[in-house]
Amino acid sequence: MRVQSASSLRSLFCFCFLSAFLFAALSPAPARAQLRIEISGVGASQIPIAVAGFADESIAPQKITSIIKADLARSGVFRLVDTANVISESSAVNYGEWKAAGADALVVGSVQRLADGRFDVRYRLLDTVKSQPLSALSLLTQPQSLRVTGHKIADDIYEKLTGAKGIFATRIAYVTKAGREYRLEIADADGEGIQVALRSNEPIISPAWSPDGTKVAYVSFEAKKPVVYVQNLITRQRTVIANYKGSNSAPSWSPDGSRLALALSRDGLTQVYLINANGGGLRRLTNTNSINTEPQFSADGKQIYFTSDRSGSPQIYRMGLNNGDAQRVTFGGNYNISPRVSPDGQSIAYISRREGNFQLYLLDLSSGQEMRLSDTVKDESPSFSPNGKYLMYATESGRRGSLSVVSVDGRIKQRLTTHTGDIREPTWGPFMK
Repeated sequence: MRVQSASSLRSLFCFCFLSAFLFAALSPAPARAQLRIEISGVGASQIPIAVAGFADESIAPQKITSIIKADLARSGVFRLVDTANVISESSAVNYGEWKAAGADALVVGSVQRLADGRFDVRYRLLDTVKSQPLSALSLLTQPQSLRVTGHKIADDIYEKLTGAKGIFATRIAYVTKAGREYRLEIADADGEGIQVALRSNEPIISPAWSPDGTKVAYVSFEAKKPVVYVQNLITRQRTVIANYKGSNSAPSWSPDGSRLALALSRDGLTQVYLINANGGGLRRLTNTNSINTEPQFSADGKQIYFTSDRSGSPQIYRMGLNNGDAQRVTFGGNYNISPRVSPDGQSIAYISRREGNFQLYLLDLSSGQEMRLSDTVKDESPSFSPNGKYLMYATESGRRGSLSVVSVDGRIKQRLTTHTGDIREPTWGPFMK
């Protein structure tokens, strides 16, 4: 939703800056399309790595090394060294030859089909500079889970070579619109493995993952008004969490998964509330003559960040769960919305409108320094990767919605699109247990 005039600001807040209006204005899309990823930019210094073909991987329905290579390339952190070699994890390796070929690290492995139909995927990561192994895994997997196995190996490589946890085996949720149908979809972080969690002829907005990755909270308009639901992705059971008078919107989970923060207009102007994950124990947090919305828990769960127009224009504020005094956080620009807190709690991402453009910004909470991360102009709905290294957000190009991913230093950019249609409201899932 885009609002340009002061007179329409209050309707914007009431619906928590959500994009139902954008969806309605866009042209119909075909029923189904796989996500496509375009990559631009690289890290400050890329790690040269060779991924040799895994021995006997042709027996598997999917090529493990192709999945690993695609993950590493998409991160922008690695430079793939070309090789046609096939090397098993048990083979002797001449470290010097690979170092001379320009690879600081080498990935080798094998695939074996077991009698019960599963696959045993084995891999080793070798440091060619120090001439020593860095890691090894043996993963038993069903045929339909080979992509996840490839992602897990890529995660291990990423962590061993960068020191940060990899996010290739994580999932994302987003909303698409095809004709009159809205879909809440779940996919792997690379856009593959799409599953539809909910279909509706009314808008679906604001999906939010539970910390354990088993549930998604969202707002559905199927009751002809915004109602907050929580859906179990395993059992598909869903529960009404908030269906009060007026607007029920903007759910976000506490770090321990026991509560959600919400924006409700049950008593007039939209205010921030807390509610137990089962829908009980409603408690009001804000109580002002301004609109307060888009709540987000701090990383330690002790504070709430939210958007408020109490200063005359939307800005981001912070308050303790047991302290009614709110402190203003954003001062750059006169229109800042949609706060998202980094996993380490050191920064927030948000959307800022400046010179008529809605763009993604990152604010260091200790220094107060902010940085613009996007070069698009109609951005919304930022979401941190669980390792805090990337941000996913929705944007618009040619009147079609797409998703973009940018590293927090702004160097690495990806764009996720469908061949036709729109994709909005992204949220990045947690590390899987």
